[in-house]
Amino acid sequence: MSSIYFLGIGGTAMASVAVALSHSGHAVSGSDSALYPPMSTYLETHNIRYFNGYSEKNIIRALPDLVVVGNAVSRGNCELEYALEHRIELISMPELVRRELIAGNTSLVVTGTHGKTTTTSLLAWLLDNGGLKPGFLVGGIPENFSMGCRASGMQEQGFFVTEGDEYDTAFFDKRSKFMLYRPDIAIINNIEFDHADIFDSFEDILRSFRRFVNLIPRNGMLFVNGDDPAACGVSEGAFCPVERFGFGENCEWTARDISGDVERTTFTICYRGKQEATLSVPLFGNYNIMNTLAAVAAARHAGLGMESVAHALPLFRRPRRRMEITGGLQSGVTLIEDFAHHPTAVRATLEAVAGLYRERRIIACFEPRSNTTTRNIFQQELAASFGPASVVVMGKVHRPERYAADRQLDMPRLGRELQEQGKTVFLAGSDPENYPQDIVGFLGTAIRKNDVVVLMSNGSFNNLKSLFLDNFG
Repeated sequence: MSSIYFLGIGGTAMASVAVALSHSGHAVSGSDSALYPPMSTYLETHNIRYFNGYSEKNIIRALPDLVVVGNAVSRGNCELEYALEHRIELISMPELVRRELIAGNTSLVVTGTHGKTTTTSLLAWLLDNGGLKPGFLVGGIPENFSMGCRASGMQEQGFFVTEGDEYDTAFFDKRSKFMLYRPDIAIINNIEFDHADIFDSFEDILRSFRRFVNLIPRNGMLFVNGDDPAACGVSEGAFCPVERFGFGENCEWTARDISGDVERTTFTICYRGKQEATLSVPLFGNYNIMNTLAAVAAARHAGLGMESVAHALPLFRRPRRRMEITGGLQSGVTLIEDFAHHPTAVRATLEAVAGLYRERRIIACFEPRSNTTTRNIFQQELAASFGPASVVVMGKVHRPERYAADRQLDMPRLGRELQEQGKTVFLAGSDPENYPQDIVGFLGTAIRKNDVVVLMSNGSFNNLKSLFLDNFG
């Protein structure tokens, strides 16, 4: 076993992989610019030594055989410069995962712009409940496992399920992460433009997905969203069999007779037009039916029977911050937190909430934080994505100084367009010293009993959820 040092260990995936490799017997340590809960607590719980802040002294103390370089780490980092000067072996996290965790296992890779975390968590749970003891890497914390990564539990060839991100790998490897995961069974949930900081165009993203498809062996399998033209398009070059999931008539895997409530969604799953089973899953919205279809199709191809699938689905627990519902508050309000950070995801989340809580008013709080939504690339699409919400709170744009004024998301314009739709709008952050307390103050005047408040961000939203619960819990 080797000594492995994680440079940028505070990221969810980096910390999860660090813990998994520690459990496999490696000596693991690492550092990050600023570590805080929950990841600092997660590392401490698993006895992972870490340094808060970067210093050459950290890496000298650790004496690693191998340095894992996170994709947020770039040249100029003092620890990276030390490792380069002293010829310590460098590796990216995806390459390490392939080498140490995927290895000889059957590799199942879940890709797509939206739904990766939920689909990966669900697929791993189906295999685990079916006795296949899969390893997995999820870009969140799946509640069924309370860890984001683990090795396969099989002595011989087992299964490893990976959330395949299209983001780049490391400063020395600009391929999409999913190119490193050697797919045998793959899922493409959907494809849209995102990650404007590394992709110049939608065509660039399509090219990366085509290269991914080209990695699947002839005896592998690709499951693709049959209702998404872009996803279907990149699958046309596959050398392996391809099956589609969705609501369209051309899909092999479809859902019929859909019904649901605040506890679960129930539907009949059909394969090539034949009814297979009635399934019940604690997920909501058509997009989560699509996620479930994809996971079930992949699990069946991996060898699970439909009876095992039907038994496992009701026991699935959603990953944290994926339609995470907090009810029973003294204010009479229901709070929902979701990771939605793209106009399509915002729209799908709010439509799912509207379907769950009919006749209840929705207050949507959105933080423009990703490298795509902080720019004006989706200016029009974002204005059109809040349909079910009566009240919209827009958090301040995250680090707007990165872009010229003519490339930034135009918040006043967005506010006007939302008001023209008849919505009450609050643009937060005019006083940075009073943010996000200004949101709490506005909500104090706007909230009514029985409202549903939805927090949407791919970051912390400046701890807005805790502030909300302190004031309205």
